[in-house]
Amino acid sequence: MTNTIAFDASRRDFIRSAGILTLGAATASWSAATFRPNSDTLRIGLIGCGGRGTGAASQALKADKNTVLTAMADIFEDHLEESYKNLVSKHGDRVRVSKEHRFIGLDAYRKLIHAGVDVVILASPPAFRPQHMEEAVAAGKHIFAEKPMAVDVPGLKRVLEATRKAREKKLAVVSGFCWRYDLPKRAIFSKILNGEIGEVVSILNTYNTGPAWQKDRQPNWNDAEFTLRNWPHFTWLSGDSIAEQAVHSLDMMSWALGDKPPVRVFGTGGRQVNTGKELGNIFDHFAIVYEYENGVKGYHFSRKQSGCSNSYLVEVAGTKGQALIDCMKSRHVITSYDNRAWEYRGEKNDMYQTEHDELFASIRSGQPLNDGEWMTQSTMLALIGRMAAYTGQTITWQEAWASKEVLIPDDLQWGQTLPAPMAVPGITKLL
Repeated sequence: MTNTIAFDASRRDFIRSAGILTLGAATASWSAATFRPNSDTLRIGLIGCGGRGTGAASQALKADKNTVLTAMADIFEDHLEESYKNLVSKHGDRVRVSKEHRFIGLDAYRKLIHAGVDVVILASPPAFRPQHMEEAVAAGKHIFAEKPMAVDVPGLKRVLEATRKAREKKLAVVSGFCWRYDLPKRAIFSKILNGEIGEVVSILNTYNTGPAWQKDRQPNWNDAEFTLRNWPHFTWLSGDSIAEQAVHSLDMMSWALGDKPPVRVFGTGGRQVNTGKELGNIFDHFAIVYEYENGVKGYHFSRKQSGCSNSYLVEVAGTKGQALIDCMKSRHVITSYDNRAWEYRGEKNDMYQTEHDELFASIRSGQPLNDGEWMTQSTMLALIGRMAAYTGQTITWQEAWASKEVLIPDDLQWGQTLPAPMAVPGITKLL
């Protein structure tokens, strides 16, 4: 294993030529009333039946006219049953999940992977992603994996190795970094990578929004159930908000820089507003600086606090101009220093749907997509940023990549009490 995650040059070529992609699967029509499974039918399994997992399963069924959902898995039965009813109401007999193929519990993912499916959707909390990825690749399954890819470096290395094995096996691996599948962003990042604003000299990216959702503790919940049902609030499950949500902004920063890793990272963060034991142990704000070998600096700000101004954007400054990607206003603008301007006016798409359209089209074509290197590197940007904020130290990429810290508890058992220590900058150590 190397100390850096290599950038996949072929992926950059794919991004630059994205405007000419033909998404045949997206335009295919079908009728649930006349659908009949056949030898070419792709069987889908859903692991993680929350809102994002349910949405991904629905998009997978829309992406290819010859797919069926045949298995579902979740830690909680109520999550699974609610998701099942939702999907049946939308897709009718395309949802063929028998009682025997509705798996519940901490080991449900393994039962699903070995239940005769062809494609698995991994949408459980990020802590479980490495384990699920390894099992799916070993079993020869195509994969859609939600972001982030892990909550710690040892887990991320496992994911990277799994994606490399997937490539050897000609298995598709598509990530939930949805902005890479958004047509306006493909257009503007293609221009940035092709030198439209000259050499990039600095990047600002933000993810300032309100707090994550929370579920009130019920009388019959033990500590483990409360924690797992409120997973975004616990670092060992989510990786903290910089990994679970703000990683989208870091991914766009990385995209603009050709997915090269930074040399060192420093910054700060803390917990000012969202306090209390019931809100876990994540920070509610981060301010991180990423320094690159060529002198470029990336500035990341994220905040999860109510009553504050919101911002979700990337501003890229170059030697010839500037680029603005405003996710809240859906604006994609390049302004050159010689007063020339460009703004995206082309086709808009449902990026979540496009992820699955292209996943299934690549499977059908025998040229499976593999987002492995860049999806793991974008996750690593969040992990090193969290490390810098938690410890208060300047951390090099090599130091972070050498981390041995494993956040998920050993031999996780139902009913156990799960500690949630708060990081304290200047005291918390890099492990």
